[in-house]
Amino acid sequence: MVQIGSYTLASPVILAPMAGVTDRPFRQLCREMGAGLVVSEMVTSDVSLWNTRKSRLRMDHSGEDEPRSVQIAGGDPEMLAEAARLNAEHGAQIIDINMGCPAKKVCNKAAGSALLKDEKLVADILEAVVGAVDIPVTLKIRTGWNPENRNGVTIAKIAEQSGIQALAVHGRTRADAYKGEAEYDTIARIKQEISIPVFANGDITSPEKARYVMDYTGADAVMIGRGAQGRPWIFRQISHYLATGEHLPEPDEQTRHDILSRHLDELYDFYGELMGVRIARKHVNWYLGTQENGTDFRRFFNRLEQPTEQHEAIRQFILQPEQLNLRHEPSEADALL
Repeated sequence: MVQIGSYTLASPVILAPMAGVTDRPFRQLCREMGAGLVVSEMVTSDVSLWNTRKSRLRMDHSGEDEPRSVQIAGGDPEMLAEAARLNAEHGAQIIDINMGCPAKKVCNKAAGSALLKDEKLVADILEAVVGAVDIPVTLKIRTGWNPENRNGVTIAKIAEQSGIQALAVHGRTRADAYKGEAEYDTIARIKQEISIPVFANGDITSPEKARYVMDYTGADAVMIGRGAQGRPWIFRQISHYLATGEHLPEPDEQTRHDILSRHLDELYDFYGELMGVRIARKHVNWYLGTQENGTDFRRFFNRLEQPTEQHEAIRQFILQPEQLNLRHEPSEADALL
């Protein structure tokens, strides 16, 4: 079993932090579907920005199972240490530091994977954050800055020396972004060099791939990101396969409908109906967009403005596709506009 500080994870399959994706409704759903740990969307270390609605929602962990892991992002050791302290006071039980995000708007602020260029700054940040809180601190990195500078092993050693208690490694460099295929050789070397738990991340989209990556790298767990979008049951499938070597069946139409329907209700409740309806669109595209007629359905669904319309659309698409009319009929609300 994977241990992070005093917390023992029930499964070696972890939900990766993803901005705009791993909000509280999605985290709770993935936990119910078998994830051993779920990590929040990254929260800026600039506490002056925490009064925004986006930050308040990202810091809402009410009702979540333990341990609650919160990711923070920034490039200033003191600011990150303060952010860690305040998040701990708000109920975080694990602090995760983002040194893996390749997004330009993050890296341009000398945060995320841009930090991998400055190993001294990495050490200063990790020591400051670990010293600021009495809860476990974890770290997420990439294998390096670019293919010519894969310094992941060096960063991993710094992390262990600084008191980091688990390390997640995405098998691409900052320059790779999400292009090409993840490589696992660097993750394997990192695992050989440090004794803290290592989580392998990148292109893990099936039980077989999870087994292969864990065997190849020796990683203690796998971290699932994009592979969970529209497939939250992947955690249960991978966990079962790792434990037994057997496959769980894909959920049937009724089960998929029920999961998606409940996910939508949680989004409406968490964000309010107006924002919930809009945020539901990307999730529904992940669930259904690759299916037959998925592209046409996405265009149709994205014009719906009411929760009842969205619910009826997914019910028909999944359970009664022969009844689905992909022409949007204006609702009474539309007529009033």
